[in-house]
Amino acid sequence: MSGRLLLVDDEPGLREAVKDYLQESGFTVQVASNAREGWNLMQQNTLDLVISDIMMPQVDGYQFLKQLREDPRFQALPVVFLTAKGMTSDRIQGYHAGVDAYLPKPFDPDELVAIVENLLERRVATTATTKEIGETPDIAELANQIAQIKALLTQRSAIAQSPPPFTIDLTPREQSVLNLVAEGLMNKEIARRLDTSVRNVEKYVSRLFSKTGTNSRTELVRFALEHGLAK
Repeated sequence: MSGRLLLVDDEPGLREAVKDYLQESGFTVQVASNAREGWNLMQQNTLDLVISDIMMPQVDGYQFLKQLREDPRFQALPVVFLTAKGMTSDRIQGYHAGVDAYLPKPFDPDELVAIVENLLERRVATTATTKEIGETPDIAELANQIAQIKALLTQRSAIAQSPPPFTIDLTPREQSVLNLVAEGLMNKEIARRLDTSVRNVEKYVSRLFSKTGTNSRTELVRFALEHGLAK
């Protein structure tokens, strides 16, 4: 299996050794010596998975992971921690922070490759089975589009004093669904948040498309934010 990986580690020797092994295993690998450098590379490249050390100066692995998970573009991006820490409490902290796998140093590079392949296969399978109404096949791409829309509208709001007057008849439940769609949540997440079924959420999203004259979640979010419908 191939994939585009980012390796973040402040130990030059280990960083280059792991990079070489992963490349020999068929992956495309970019490297960074710290979290800030890694973050900058992520703005310039589309990645499938991140491998990061925890113990790094300035910004450690936990802070780096928190930054990723708070960005809609990277919420679903698989992350593997490489670290000298092997205590159970440290692993629990990593999992609570949203890490997908945890591999203490020293480790067998074949195990790392197996973990990476497994996470990438799961991501492909998840993407392939995403068939909910209004959801694109690539969840990460949808999140990226929504993040771009919000950024654009934030810039516009700094210029415009108020949104153009607009009214639309939404039920309280439709309004709740619209607000969560505008946050970038998928139908399953919305269903859990509202304690309802995915099928009901699909119906509400379909009604929102009809009432707003939009055809996709991205168009719906743009419309809602531009007209001040999302709260």
